[in-house]
Amino acid sequence: MDTPQVIAPPCAQPGSPGTQDVTPTSGVIHVNTRHVSGFVIIGNHLAQHHELSLIAIGLAVHIQSLPAGAKVGIKVLTNRFPESEARITAALHELEAEGYLHRSRVRLATGRVVTRTISYNKPGATAPPVTTPQRKPQRPTRPAPEPLPEPTPAPTTAPSPAPELAAPIRVPAPTAPRKQPAPLPQPHAPTAQLTQAAAALLADLRRHAPQLTLTEEDIPTLAPGIAAWLERDVHPDTIRHALTDQLPHPVKHPAKFVRNRITTLLPPPLPGTTDLTPPPRRTPLTIPLQNCDTCDRAFRATHPGHCRDCRSDLRAEPTDLTCGAA
Repeated sequence: MDTPQVIAPPCAQPGSPGTQDVTPTSGVIHVNTRHVSGFVIIGNHLAQHHELSLIAIGLAVHIQSLPAGAKVGIKVLTNRFPESEARITAALHELEAEGYLHRSRVRLATGRVVTRTISYNKPGATAPPVTTPQRKPQRPTRPAPEPLPEPTPAPTTAPSPAPELAAPIRVPAPTAPRKQPAPLPQPHAPTAQLTQAAAALLADLRRHAPQLTLTEEDIPTLAPGIAAWLERDVHPDTIRHALTDQLPHPVKHPAKFVRNRITTLLPPPLPGTTDLTPPPRRTPLTIPLQNCDTCDRAFRATHPGHCRDCRSDLRAEPTDLTCGAA
C-alpha cells in the first residue's frame, strides 16, 4: 500500500522544451492584438538600437508614423512634446548621424527656402527622386487661324543665297571702378633699429590674437607702416591694441586686415613745444599825451608841439600881419 499510484501525468515545468504559450515567471509579458488600420511597422534595429537615446528612438517612431507632408520642424515638435527644444534638437542630430533622417535646404520655384526632411525606416535605403513643383506658364488662348487661300505656283528661279547674320555683340554691363587701397605709410627717417622693432611687433601679434598670424613674407612688407607709428612716438602696446581690438570672425586675410588698420588708424605726429605755446597778446596802440607849447592844453600826438586850435591860429597870423602891414 505504500507504493504511490500514478493516476495523472505530471505537470510540465515552465520553460520546458516542447511547450507553447507558456507564461514566463519574470520579465515582460506581451499582449499582442492584430492591427487592421492606423499602425506603423518599426524594425528591431531601431526599437532596440544600442547607441540611440530613448528620446531619439521615440522621436523616430513618431516621425515614421506621420503622413507624408506633415510638419516635423523643431518648433512643431517642441509644441507637441514636453521635452525642451535643446533635447529635441539633439535627438534629431542623433537620428541624422545614424541614417534615420536626412534634412536639407531646398529653394522652391517661388524663391522660398524650406527644410526638406526624409525619414528612413531602415538606414541605407535609397530615397526616391524628389522633384520641386514648378509653375506652368499660362498660354494665352488664340483664335483658330482662318484657312489661307491656295498659293499660285510661282515660276521656278534659282534661290538667292541667304544673307549671313552677324553674331550679336555682347556689351558687358558697366561696373563701378574698383577703389584702390591707400598706400602704406612710410617713416621719414627709417633706421635699422626702428625696422627691427616693427618686425618684432608684427611677429608677436599671434600671441595676443591667433587670427593675425602673419607669414615671413608679410612681415617685411608691413614693417614700414609700423615703423611710421613708432616714429610718431606711439607706444608698442597702443599699436598692438589698435590692431587686435574687436576682430571680426573669421579673419580671412590677416595681412590685408593688418594693412588696412595700419593705414586707416595712423595717428598724426605729436606737435612741438612751439606749437603748444599760445601766441603773445597784442596790446592796443596808444598815443601819448602832449602839452601844447602855446596854450599848455593837453592833446594826443606822437611828438610835442601845438594843439589843433593853436595850429589854426598860427596859420591865420601871417595873413593878419600881412593885412595890417598893407
